[in-house]
Amino acid sequence: MAMDHKLSAVKLLALDVDGVLTDGSINISNEGELFKVFNAKDGMGISCALRSGIQIAIVTGRRSTIIHNRAQELGIQLLREGVKDKFGEMQQLCQELGLNKNQVAYMGDDLNDLPAFRAAGAAFAPSDAVGEVKAAADFVTAAAGGHGAVREAIERILRAQGVWEDIVASYLYCGQGDRQ
Repeated sequence: MAMDHKLSAVKLLALDVDGVLTDGSINISNEGELFKVFNAKDGMGISCALRSGIQIAIVTGRRSTIIHNRAQELGIQLLREGVKDKFGEMQQLCQELGLNKNQVAYMGDDLNDLPAFRAAGAAFAPSDAVGEVKAAADFVTAAAGGHGAVREAIERILRAQGVWEDIVASYLYCGQGDRQ
């Protein structure tokens, strides 16, 4: 918890997809990618973040209609697909949004995410990320990719910003219209 102060300024959380929002499985048939499995807890976390003013971006090296559909379903407007240079893409996102490095967190699971860590003030890795990524991360979640790791990261950010208890209280009497 000592490093949670890094999270108090976060205004953007950027996420890899395979191994972060999913368990890393890629299901391909002769016709192309068939499906990805997403976690509703991650979706709820993203909804809470967006409602709390934290922007969510997807930064992925793959292109997929499935990713586009999931982003649209969750209300994520910052979708960057086919990214080869995640460091450069993160810098461009910061410039477009008028954010500095300390206002950005990134979550990734494999070697191609390491450059994005350098462009973020806080780096998250799921528990099943490769060793080099976990070693470079500021925070490693207890949950694995595709199994609530994103939700865990978002909850930690919102707690550090002092808004998590208000979010929980908002659910005591009625739903919030979340997309999961």
